[in-house]
Amino acid sequence: MVTKDAGVGSRLVREVMSHAPKTLGRNDQLTIADDVMGAARIRHLPVLDEDGKLCGILSQRDMFRGALAAALGYGTAAQRKMLAMLVVKEVMTTDVVTIRPDASLAEAAKLMLERRVGCLPVVEGGGLVGILTEGDFVALVAG
Repeated sequence: MVTKDAGVGSRLVREVMSHAPKTLGRNDQLTIADDVMGAARIRHLPVLDEDGKLCGILSQRDMFRGALAAALGYGTAAQRKMLAMLVVKEVMTTDVVTIRPDASLAEAAKLMLERRVGCLPVVEGGGLVGILTEGDFVALVAG
């Protein structure tokens, strides 16, 4: 049985987050996002503006919403063509919920539940320093 604490206790986000996450630019084509997500087996990519500042987050859900070709039953080639016609800024989420690396994991978990998000970009000094995902919590509990 997993206890409520499940290894979270007073641990900090910086101890569990993924450092140096893969990122996208606002003007990257969705085919790039699809390739990165597939190759790295990830579901969320922080999006950086031209100055390297966090300006959005792209999730697989955003891509599905933006690329309706799949829902319309088009084949793989048609889906890739549709993704190539769209850029990240057209489908990304711009209201990004972030957290500091010195926040507690309990605070992060509560924020993720309250805001119904699957990840939290970790920001310090105005810059992206990591990402905390649901998978990071699962890995922590799994030991």
